[in-house]
Formats: sequence, C-alpha cells, structure tokens
Amino acid sequence: MKIARVAGTVVSPVSHPFFDGQRLLLCDLLDLDGAPNGYLIAVDVVDAGVGERVLICDEGSSARQIFDISTGPIRSVIVGIVDEIS
Repeated sequence: MKIARVAGTVVSPVSHPFFDGQRLLLCDLLDLDGAPNGYLIAVDVVDAGVGERVLICDEGSSARQIFDISTGPIRSVIVGIVDEIS
C-alpha cells in the first residue's frame, strides 16, 4: 500500500479494452513527511478527486482481485481516501 495525492486525470484515446469505462488518475506518491516522491497512474474505484490524499494498492495480483479477473493489464488501484494520518 502507498499513500499519494491525486494530481489529475489521465485521458488516453487508445487503450486496452479493460480500461473502457475506468477512470485513471495521476497520483503523486508521498514520503513520510508528505512531500512528493515519484508518481504513478492508478485506476480509481472510490471516486477520488484532485488534491485528495488516497491509499493505493500497488500490486498486480491484489489489483486483479479487486476487479475479480485472473489476468489483465492492471497494477495500481485507488482503494481509499485518507482523512487523517496520526
């Protein structure tokens, strides 16, 4: 699991059929101090918005389990919106 901040939406006119109807978000990964430390693109299943902190599952087999598929071109899925870190 990783924590990130949603930076924007990714739009692609050509993609694998799996991504039809899926929302892809560009996410800035955050380090322990909350500073950006890389980025990734993740499928949004929780309706996150730009600027929100999110919890990302970044492991292919776990991501495929969320969508109940055995194979597919997916690795990262936004699985939660972070309200607070203590």
